[in-house]
Amino acid sequence: MTRTIRIGLQLQPQQQPDYRVIRDTVLRAEDAGVDIVFNWDHFFPLYGDPDGAHFECWTMLGAWAEQTERIEIGALVTGGGYRNPDLLADMARTVDHISGGRLILGIGSGWFEKDYDEYGYDFGTKGSRLDLLAEYMPRITSRFQKLNPPPTRHIPILIGGGGPKKTLPLVAKYADIWHSFGEFETHVEKSEILAQRCADLGRNPDEIERSTDWPGVDKAAVYVEQGITQFTVGIGGPDYDLARLVEAIAWRDASAGLA
Repeated sequence: MTRTIRIGLQLQPQQQPDYRVIRDTVLRAEDAGVDIVFNWDHFFPLYGDPDGAHFECWTMLGAWAEQTERIEIGALVTGGGYRNPDLLADMARTVDHISGGRLILGIGSGWFEKDYDEYGYDFGTKGSRLDLLAEYMPRITSRFQKLNPPPTRHIPILIGGGGPKKTLPLVAKYADIWHSFGEFETHVEKSEILAQRCADLGRNPDEIERSTDWPGVDKAAVYVEQGITQFTVGIGGPDYDLARLVEAIAWRDASAGLA
């Protein structure tokens, strides 16, 4: 399956108390030619001042749906345990309509303990959080079928993570996009495991788009050779410097036909 190389931006909504700066950064990224703009689903900064400025994920996605015209939008990734799954499906369907069919539903099991503790969620264990995500995924996809009006399209589901026993089986069953973390060798190893999980279900693994963080111009082509066609540049506040994003977009445009 031939795919077009796509560049995403993860605009991390932290350390910038003036939302207008975030809004304008989204516009600058769209004008620069980015394909996707993600935020993340946390309640506190992940680096810098731990009590610094931070904004919520899904209300922000609704605003981005209105202010943008071309790019896809989503969270990299939604914390699976933070919201009732049927409600999350309804939220996603609504943002899908507001955006005219440009939402990606990125989801994972969650991991940042402060989010859970401060907002009253049960942190549990890594295994229990993944079990909860496994329980929620069929409820999300089922709710999509019941909503009136339905989504404007099949909302692509992005699952982030690479655990071989629990996460990759969920990727094989539900994901349209798999976002892997870690070094190149780790991705290669996990990709082979994912192919086996897909085979167990009778699914072609090539149906799943492969995604990872932007590795830089000098390494990106090697990742493409392993089937990765979506790269995401992460930037945080307060300044939101788009230099690495512009570099990645230029590489994408120069690499047309590589994938």
